[in-house]
Amino acid sequence: MKEEMRRLEDLLRKDKAIITDEVEAAAVRDFAHVAQEYFDLDGRVAFSLREEKSGGVVTITFRITRVKNFTVLF
Repeated sequence: MKEEMRRLEDLLRKDKAIITDEVEAAAVRDFAHVAQEYFDLDGRVAFSLREEKSGGVVTITFRITRVKNFTVLF
């Protein structure tokens, strides 16, 4: 019975999700790629998305060991 309830809860959570696991994974890969252009990363990139009345809020979190400095050419 507990297993069936867990599966049902999982199905309902996925049904109401505002982003699929595949889209989230692709977004994390893309954000990590961009972050690596500016920083040396220390660990993984964390992604969260929360719904609000006016839209959604995305938070990207990652730890760094160094900021990469570069010269901007004009």
